[in-house]
Amino acid sequence: MKANPISPTIPLDQDGVHHGFLKLPYSRDDSAWGSVMIPITVIQNGAGKTALLTGANHGDEYEGPVALQELAATTRAEDVTGRLIIVPYFNYPAFRASARTSPIDRGNLNRAFPGRPDGTVTEKIADYFQRTLLPMADVAVDFHSGGKTLDFVPFAAAHILEDKGLQEACYAAMQAFNAPYSVQLLEIDSEGMYDTAVEDMGTVLVTTELGGGGMSTARSNAIAKKGLRNVLIHFGILQGEMEIDPSVTLDMPDGDCFVFSEHDGLFEIMVDLGDHVEKGDKLAIIADPFGNYLDSIVSPAEGVVIGKQNIPLTQEGEAIYHIAYFSEPDTVAEHVELLQDNLLPQEQDPGL
Repeated sequence: MKANPISPTIPLDQDGVHHGFLKLPYSRDDSAWGSVMIPITVIQNGAGKTALLTGANHGDEYEGPVALQELAATTRAEDVTGRLIIVPYFNYPAFRASARTSPIDRGNLNRAFPGRPDGTVTEKIADYFQRTLLPMADVAVDFHSGGKTLDFVPFAAAHILEDKGLQEACYAAMQAFNAPYSVQLLEIDSEGMYDTAVEDMGTVLVTTELGGGGMSTARSNAIAKKGLRNVLIHFGILQGEMEIDPSVTLDMPDGDCFVFSEHDGLFEIMVDLGDHVEKGDKLAIIADPFGNYLDSIVSPAEGVVIGKQNIPLTQEGEAIYHIAYFSEPDTVAEHVELLQDNLLPQEQDPGL
């Protein structure tokens, strides 16, 4: 296969702390010999596992960049056993534009795998990760949140896989991340996803949804930082004790967990993130511009609202709610109490 045009400006396999770029030539009107310069940090210290850490796969999701740029700036080589490959801004053109997809080619990096070395800018980035960086990794952490159009309760996720040994390892890593919610899910649109590329190589993956609305919060950033550190300790790359708090375990085993709109219109939400719902509960109503009723959206099962569309104007085919099921139905009351605790704001020092 043709060689990828991306070249690193730093060594990827030498001990020490190395900050640099993945340089992708990109000729354009304002720069005839220009390049897309994707920041990368490699921190290596002897033999051990390699963690490939990515944020801003979608450019309007910010918890990953916050956690990863801090890790890159503060971690010393002697803190590490093995190697960290840190890419805080995976889809760097999209990140710079605060957009889900690249402004260069409208490419959604999370639907571009395995990519092409002679394709668009987005496809070239995907191909470089597919053929160069992913084969180096023992574990991958890919941070997501809802971006501008979605909002989620903060959760880490592991996928339901055919390879049950890998699924078990991913589940253990998800539990180590220890977000307020832990979700095991079946991906309904896995074609071209980075997650799928990672798992198809037999590599452990932890992914997240840590909020949304095109912003991050002090709480969501703290969850990202704590979870990242926990996972790296879990794999023996960092030393120390994991910080473990209560986490609600939920399942999304099928496509029924995604509730879609069948109409264009204004939708009025009836339930909020984190709410416990019963099968048949009304989630939203959709109306046309004159207030005429078009549809009523109901819950497909008992569970928890873990995600919702963030923009009240919906369109046909839009997933406006994500419902997760209780892993242990007999403990629903206990789970609901923990759900409420997880949604409460963190206590503030009264002296502040």
